[in-house]
Amino acid sequence: MNVGVSERSDTWYNNAEEKAAQYFQSLSAQVANKSYVTTLTEDIRLWQKVHVKPHSLLTMLTRLNKRPEAHDYSRYIRWLSDNGKLDSYLDRSVSYIYMRDLGKALHSSDAKDQIRDIVNDVKKHLLRGSHTKHDEQPQFMNMHGLYRWAQKEGIENAAIWVIGKIRAVTSIIPEGMNAEQAVRKLIKLIVGVVMHVMDDMDSSVLPADRAKRLDEAIRLGYSYGLTYPFIDDLLDSGVLNQEEKKQYSQLIRATLMDGAVPDMKEWNGNNRELVHFVHAELRDAFEYIKRRQLPDTMQAFTEQSYVFFHSQDLDRMKVLHNSSYTNEELYLPVIIKSSSSRLIVRSVIGSDADDGFDQRTFYYGIYNQLADDFADMFDDMRDGAVTAYTYYLSYRDSRPDLINPYELYWAVIAYLIHNVYDSDAKSREVLLSRAINGLKRCKQRVGDVKYNEIMEIFASGNPAFNRLIQRMVGRADNIDFYDKLLRDQMLDVLRNDRQEKEQFLETIKNVRDQINSHLPISKPNGIPAMKETLIDAANYSLNGDGKRIRPILTWVMGVNEYGLSPTGILPLLRSLEYMHTASLIFDDLPSQDNSSARRGRPTLHQLHNSATAELTGLYLIQKGIEEQASLVAFDANNVLAVIRYSSQKAADMSAGQAMDLNARGKELTLAQLNTISYYKTGIAFEASLVMPAILAQVGESEIQSLKKFAYHAGIAFQIKDDLLDSEGDVQVLGKPAGQDIANNNSTFVTVLGVEDARKTMWDHYCLAMEVLRDIPRNTGFLKQLLNYLITRDK
Repeated sequence: MNVGVSERSDTWYNNAEEKAAQYFQSLSAQVANKSYVTTLTEDIRLWQKVHVKPHSLLTMLTRLNKRPEAHDYSRYIRWLSDNGKLDSYLDRSVSYIYMRDLGKALHSSDAKDQIRDIVNDVKKHLLRGSHTKHDEQPQFMNMHGLYRWAQKEGIENAAIWVIGKIRAVTSIIPEGMNAEQAVRKLIKLIVGVVMHVMDDMDSSVLPADRAKRLDEAIRLGYSYGLTYPFIDDLLDSGVLNQEEKKQYSQLIRATLMDGAVPDMKEWNGNNRELVHFVHAELRDAFEYIKRRQLPDTMQAFTEQSYVFFHSQDLDRMKVLHNSSYTNEELYLPVIIKSSSSRLIVRSVIGSDADDGFDQRTFYYGIYNQLADDFADMFDDMRDGAVTAYTYYLSYRDSRPDLINPYELYWAVIAYLIHNVYDSDAKSREVLLSRAINGLKRCKQRVGDVKYNEIMEIFASGNPAFNRLIQRMVGRADNIDFYDKLLRDQMLDVLRNDRQEKEQFLETIKNVRDQINSHLPISKPNGIPAMKETLIDAANYSLNGDGKRIRPILTWVMGVNEYGLSPTGILPLLRSLEYMHTASLIFDDLPSQDNSSARRGRPTLHQLHNSATAELTGLYLIQKGIEEQASLVAFDANNVLAVIRYSSQKAADMSAGQAMDLNARGKELTLAQLNTISYYKTGIAFEASLVMPAILAQVGESEIQSLKKFAYHAGIAFQIKDDLLDSEGDVQVLGKPAGQDIANNNSTFVTVLGVEDARKTMWDHYCLAMEVLRDIPRNTGFLKQLLNYLITRDK
């Protein structure tokens, strides 16, 4: 890094700081002379005519129609619609997003038309999706919903790519960082970039060009959004020690000043694996952004990124025990980083903006930052973080020169309404609604006593104005925002997904251990030597590193959902694994797939010979039937129904293998592949679900849904197997890769190609997910199973 580069970066920051100082001086003057109080008092009196209604019989009746909790997403949306509040709720929310994320002036005719159209589209979408099961996630907040949207836009590859990326980021985030918040911010940035790009396109854009631009927007959004978990959050956390933080900050600073990511040198610290992953991801992200920039937009991106990082770094270096920070040191970095973070997005996508965009974005940023810092005040105080609020709380008694951040917040609102948005009524409506809503949420979160203590500290200097504000906090209605609902819902979804995944893995481990302990076949005294050989061969095959997905699925559905006896159902679990293992022994034979390894060990015919393998497979099938006949804890007719069903499905699976063998060397159609996959794989999943359902006497309609789920899950599983055979790591798989090509087999990969095979897998994933809506059970385990089936590496 040369001296010229360093001087240029200093100039970038100095220019931003000079502009911020001028803005701060204007705000400070308003706080000092209290001029914002008079201005906002009149604004609030106008605003309250809409949001504070006089008490009446209608008001009382409305209150009797109790509002659902916001986390009950579907019921809350229906309640808004039923009470005539949805239109104003969405208009206010979309207007705020246009103001905050897109830097729009709300009084412009173009913005009004766009907001109206978006409100109508969102309303239709919400009302279509509001009649879901009580505990079901909004469709746009899960992989299924994202992929279905991507299909409509023709950007399936981008959706598959970003889902994989987000899962990788989620898995690497260490303890000491808030994984849900980090991923939420990443997703929010991706959505923000996509919104900018969609806002730039109108109906004249051709579908192919629209798809290309949306594909790039998703990848750019991820590339930029990655900085939040892997730069800001990582450096703010206690994961890295001080020496590591210094080393990492130098790497980021060098990248932004030189325009290239330095090679990763030897890392001094305990987080080598994490930092190497982060470095590789950020390097790829930075290079992707660079490749899509024009020289002038790249200049804007690197300049704004450096200014943002440097302002963050200045804030990060502050310590709460230092009592001598000036107001400028506290507030200028906040103004700079909050505005530059939004300007970066525009430079990332290389999009034109109207003449006032930069100005509006610059002045607006601190409003949001002060609101966020107010909401996070107690967490920041606990963590010893320096913000305007934590510093004021710490030194307000000894430092009378300190500016009260709460007063500055209201001065910013007055400045925005009248100096930036030209006293526009819609802007006043949105900004004041947002501010009062933030205080209401704070009061709900911390309770009345704590809230009153906060106000006593921050608002006591303006008693009359505070009384007006608190009257609004107590009585104002219709000031909620959709993005807040989405934020809360997203965090709930991410937390619930993490908990479901943890429960899924814990269940897998515990049930697998139980099953493994009951699988070995004993050898009674006095049996013939040949039978001992068969039992030893059977136990060898059973003792491999099997996933046991099928009996685990049976246990979870049978015990957890149908209430069957854990001990009573054990014979069924053994029978499923015995029959499945038998099918693998037959599949591996030289006359069939001719595989040399299974479950990380030599296949049975390699260890013994083909005859022993064939006889062991037959033996295990008979043992499976014997186990089914041992289901003495259940009604005899139901047990007979299970045996009959099992026999039929075993025959179908044999037919599926015969189809597969007969198809060798032939080019198959997709329909033929689907049929073979169902018979070879889907039936096994179906049996795992249907057999316990038969024992529990579940209704026929539910059984049909289970069969449909198994059909699509089975095909998704088989496509993933084909992809792994084509691309997988032999060491991870535990069996040779490339077997299908060696055997001249038609697979989803050979018929469709890797890209379309992956799309088809995701389509069956979505179809399976959609079937779960019709199953009146807790389907969390089945959802996690599907996620596992398509993301596994072996």
